[in-house]
Amino acid sequence: MSVHTKQMFVFIGSYAEASANGVYMYAFNEENGTLSLKDEAAGLRNPTFLNVDAANRRLYAIAEGLTADGGKGGDAVAYEIEIDGNGGGALRQLNRKLAITAPSCHIQRDVDSEYVLLASYHGGRVSLVSLEENGEIGELLDIQQHEGEAPHPHSLFFSPDGRYVFVPDLGIDRIRVYTINKEAGKLEFHGETAVEAGAGPRHFVFHPNGQFGYVINELDSTIVAFRYDAEGGRLETVETVSTLPADYEGPNGCAEITMSADGKFLYGSNRGHDSIVVFAADGETGRLTLVGHVSTEGKHPRHFAILPGGRYLLAANKDTDNVAVFRMEPSGLPVYTGYSIELPGPVCVQAAYF
Repeated sequence: MSVHTKQMFVFIGSYAEASANGVYMYAFNEENGTLSLKDEAAGLRNPTFLNVDAANRRLYAIAEGLTADGGKGGDAVAYEIEIDGNGGGALRQLNRKLAITAPSCHIQRDVDSEYVLLASYHGGRVSLVSLEENGEIGELLDIQQHEGEAPHPHSLFFSPDGRYVFVPDLGIDRIRVYTINKEAGKLEFHGETAVEAGAGPRHFVFHPNGQFGYVINELDSTIVAFRYDAEGGRLETVETVSTLPADYEGPNGCAEITMSADGKFLYGSNRGHDSIVVFAADGETGRLTLVGHVSTEGKHPRHFAILPGGRYLLAANKDTDNVAVFRMEPSGLPVYTGYSIELPGPVCVQAAYF
C-alpha cells in the first residue's frame, strides 16, 4: 500500500484537568489542510506530551499521578489507536502506571518499542520504563537523578542509531548522554556536553545525515549546532545562533526544534516573539543561515510539528488555545493557510500515517 492511500492522523496533548478532555485525535486532510476531530480522551491531568508508535498503532501519553507515599508522580498511559479504514479512528486506553517519581514533561520511546523514557523537569530526573509486547506500560526499571544546582531535564532524544539517549538539562546547562543497559534494566551515564551558562537547553534534534545535532536553548533564545561523533556518542560545538530578529527587544523563551526530512532546513519556536525561526542548514558543515521568521498566528508556541510528507506544519499556541496550519514552501518558510482549530492549552503535536 503506498503512503498516499493511507490516512494521516494528528494527536494533540494539552494542559487539562483530569475531568476534562486532554488528548485529541484528528484526521488530517492533506488536500485542503483541515483537521476533523475523531476522538478525545479524558481522565488525565496535564497529558502534555505524547509519543506515537505508528507501526504498532499505539499512543503513549504522560499524566500527573501519585507515588506510593502519596507524593506527586508522573504516569505513563498507553492507548490502542483504532482505525476503521473509512477515515475514522478512536483511542482505547490499554493501561496506566507510575513511570517516574515526580511530575513529568516529556516521553520518548526506543525504536524497538521495548521502553519508554520520561523526563521530570521539576524532579530533576529521568526514568526508564519497560513496555509489554501488547503495548502496555510495564515496570519502572530505573531512575537517574541529575545533580547540580536546580537540575531540570526537559526532554529525551535517541541518537540516529539508537545507541545513545541525549537529555538536555535546562537547569544545569548540560546535555547529558545515557546508554541503556538492557541486561541490568538501567540507564548508564555516558558523558555530557556543556552549553553557555544560563542558556537553558530544552529540546534537541539530529540532522538526517547523522553528522550533526542541534539544541534549542529556552532561556537565551539561541540554537547551538554540534558536530556529532556517532561512534563515541559525543558532541562538538560548531556555532551558536540567535533565534530572534536583531531588532527584537521583548521577552522570549524558546521551545521546540525540528528539521525538514531532507535536512535542508531547521526550525525553532519563539514564545514571546511568537514565531517560527527558519534556518538553512549546511549538510557539510552543520552551520546555519537565517532564512526568516514566521508568525505562529497565536501566542506561546509551546510545540510545533512538520507533518509526515513535509507539506504542512502545525503550530500549537498554548496561550491562545489554537493550533494553526501552515503550508510548507520550497523556500523552507511555512505559510499560514488561514486555517486554525481551537482547543484548550495545546502543548504537543504528533502525527503519523495509518
